[in-house]
Formats: sequence, C-alpha cells, structure tokens
Amino acid sequence: MYILGIESSCDETAAAVVEDGRRIVSNVIASSVAEQALYGGVVPEIASRRHAESISLVAMQAMKKAGLTPDQLDGVAVTFAPGLIGALLVGVNFAKGLSFAWNKPLIPVHHLRGHIAALYLTHPELKPPFLCLVASGGHSHIVQVQDYTRFQVLGRTVDDAAGEAFDKVARTLGLGYPGGPAISKAAKQGNPLAYPLPVPKVEGRYNVSFSGLKTAVMNAVNQGEMRGCPVVVEDMAASFERRIDQILCDKLMLAAKDTGATQICLAGGVAANSLLRSLVNDAAQKLGAKVYLPAPSLCGDNGAMIAAQGFYELEQGHVGDLRLNGLPTLPIDFT
Repeated sequence: MYILGIESSCDETAAAVVEDGRRIVSNVIASSVAEQALYGGVVPEIASRRHAESISLVAMQAMKKAGLTPDQLDGVAVTFAPGLIGALLVGVNFAKGLSFAWNKPLIPVHHLRGHIAALYLTHPELKPPFLCLVASGGHSHIVQVQDYTRFQVLGRTVDDAAGEAFDKVARTLGLGYPGGPAISKAAKQGNPLAYPLPVPKVEGRYNVSFSGLKTAVMNAVNQGEMRGCPVVVEDMAASFERRIDQILCDKLMLAAKDTGATQICLAGGVAANSLLRSLVNDAAQKLGAKVYLPAPSLCGDNGAMIAAQGFYELEQGHVGDLRLNGLPTLPIDFT
C-alpha cells in the first residue's frame, strides 16, 4: 500500500511516499529555516508563504521520485494538527485538492503521531506497545504507545518545550537558530559542570518544566555582563545541554520503571541530540530495556513520518473529507 504524506506544520514543506508504513520510497523536503534564522526563529507568515510557494513542486517531486502515478496511490495523508495554523492550512487544503482530484482517501495525521511513526521507518521490526519520549520545538511528551493509533500521555512539559528552551537559550548566548544544533556544537568545547543549573520542581510524577531553567541561564548571562565577567558561552552551552537532557532522561526512565516498559524510544527534533541519545541508551540498558532511536534525518519534520502514520490511520478507517480543517492544538490521544 502506497501513501503520499504531506507535512507543513512549521517551516518545512515536505512530501514523501511510503510503502506499507515501513519503507520510504521517496522523501522530499524544502525548508525555510535559513530565512527564519535571520529573525531568530520561525515567523509564521513567512513560513506560510513559503509553503504556498513550494508545496506543489515538493509533492510532485515526491511522486516522480517514487515512480508512481496517482492511480497507484492508496491514500493522501496530511498533518492537520497541531502546528502553526496558517502553515497547516496550506498543507491541508493542498491535500484535500489532491484527494478530490485523484479520488483517493484523505487521511488526517496528528503531527506527534507522525514523529513516533518515524521509528517504524528506521526500525521495521518495532511494534507497539512501547514507551516514547517525543521532544521537539513545540512539544515534550512521555507517551505510552499502546497501539499504532492508541496513545496515553503519561507526562508533558508544563511550560516551555525542550526544543523551545534550546532555541531561547541559544539566542541568549548569541548562538543563532535553530538552537538545538547550535548549542550542541558549542557544548562540545565546553565544561558541562561549569555552571550548576537548577532542576525545576514540577507537579506530576512524569511532567517536566524548562521555563525556570531557561530563566536561570538568562539571569547568569545578565549578571555576568553587569559584573564585567561574562559567562563562557561554551561552558554554559554544555551545562545547559547536560541539565535539560538529564531531566528528560530521568523522567523517561522513571516512567519506564513504573510501567515495566521493555521498549524505550525517542522521537522528534530533540531526539537528534547526541547527548540525549547516549544518556537514554545507557540508562535503558541498566533497566534491561531495548532502545529504539530514529535516524537523525527523520528526527525533524518530514513527509515520510506522516505517510507512515497515515498507513496505520487508514487501516483503522480514520479518514477525513473536504470539511477537514487545520487545528493549532490537539492532544495526541484524541479520539
């Protein structure tokens, strides 16, 4: 079964064809990240305009690289929530047009479910149930994946997402955008024990909070400047990366112990962070659990993950029609 997946929830315009939810046939991405970096983050209006300019070409390239005609497709999957509403609407309306013109099922896909499905593309042997940390620019969730379309959220951020915190701290340190890769690069030259950053307290056994951690970095930078003794950027980057990754790892392992999880996974843009991958891998081995990590190329937003999840949504009869709308917010465990 071949599914065309379309993703436009943020600043990547992406389309891909995936076979049976497990094999990438084509995967095309047009990103506006370089332009967004000029402003220190994503400007929704610019992102929406770039999607409108690129989406037709990207989708047709995905079909051409796959060597398929519309008749050979079994469905058109599209991210409909959550994300930047203007950006989502570009993808949703384009997908509705293809679905109508090609007479194919329209498959609404939740963005975070797509990130989890990227694991199936990297590890075709992986099957639910498993425990997954989904961490990205806008989300930080610990999710029990009960089945391909059934999810239970055990914990989440109560304020900033991990990726958002990386972006804001990178901006404070003058490291640019996107923040995750910039901080990781600087951290390689720094001392992770140089600055004793706090571990924010939060209600909820598996919940996390990063607003206070971000504020602690900002305060340290401001105080250093006022005293004429600026922070060492590389040391602060290393200290911040170590602290945020350790918090995420500790909460994930706590959930794993409590639930008896034997399969532990990472997903989302922050899953590309090498330190987080190492921490989770080492900690999971001590629990006797197997770790599944997505390929770095599939951690960011892409059409393949949407097509992969679309396959499983279609199997369950989860299809939409021309009334489908984009939604800026929606829980992963919606029904």
